[in-house]
Amino acid sequence: MSFRDELAGRKKMLMCEIAFIGVALVILLATLASEAQQSAKTHRIGLLIGSSERFAAPYIEIFRQALRALGYVEGGNIALEYRYADGNYDRLPVLAADLVGLKVDIVVTEGTPPTRAATQATTTIPIVMTVTGDPVAVGLVTNLARPGGNLTGASFFFPEMAAKRLQLLKELIPALRRVTVVWNPGNAVHGPTVKAVEAAAKSFGIDVQHVKIQIPADVDDALLAIGRRRDSVLVLEDAMINVCSTQIADVAMKHRVPTIFGLTTFAEAGGLMAYGPNRPELWRRAATFVDKILRGAKPGALPVEQPVRFDLAINIKTAQELRLTIPSSLLVRADQLIQ
Repeated sequence: MSFRDELAGRKKMLMCEIAFIGVALVILLATLASEAQQSAKTHRIGLLIGSSERFAAPYIEIFRQALRALGYVEGGNIALEYRYADGNYDRLPVLAADLVGLKVDIVVTEGTPPTRAATQATTTIPIVMTVTGDPVAVGLVTNLARPGGNLTGASFFFPEMAAKRLQLLKELIPALRRVTVVWNPGNAVHGPTVKAVEAAAKSFGIDVQHVKIQIPADVDDALLAIGRRRDSVLVLEDAMINVCSTQIADVAMKHRVPTIFGLTTFAEAGGLMAYGPNRPELWRRAATFVDKILRGAKPGALPVEQPVRFDLAINIKTAQELRLTIPSSLLVRADQLIQ
């Protein structure tokens, strides 16, 4: 091979290398541009809330803070769309359809009825539930470890927890013989929960009465019934019932009715006791689910989580006014003693 031929060959190889580098550079720039575009995208998150804006505000703020800690800034790379049913579950299908129509990237739900409404409105948009009662029992998922479909998030075994509340009430009032259960027949998880409470009550020799709140208009009659019967009261939390939790606490105090609820805010408002999952932590975990899904995880492959922390709050002042002596076994287990 002549020197001229060798030189031509080397020139040809050099041109190929330059072309290869050029193609690689184009691919790299395209990848970087795509990643930059993805990071600059504003993700729209819909929040379907069964309760009111006022009640949910503290929890939503915790959700926002958790999102910020993960790098999501409202008004920047994330936008939140709020829809409140204000305790009127008849509005949920319309509100859920509205969020689907906005083509949100994810729907975050508060409570079992909103979660059911969201699953009925879409089978493709990911749904993250926050404080949903046992989703297997009400048919939302078939398996907690691999829920499948477009739903994941956090839930808790509501029937067992409600039965535990009755046990706590019995521990505080050993002579307890009758309890009124306040519940919502329109909430799918309340049916099996009432059965669990009745089974526990039977083992304790306690008679169970019922006060049902299915629509906001039922609240006043329910409060009157609580005051008239003056039984001890066990309240099953529900987005609609939660909205009137302060009213229930007021009536319970006025008529000297020992009452246990699931919200620590209930005990803070004057109710006797509260026992339930730590709600702030459930909302923080919801932000983690949102982050995973936005990064490409499939909701159906993310296991449904169970709360690891349950809070017991006792209002000492209320117990004193009701002339109840709190046993040391409850005092040492309480997470919050309210004076």
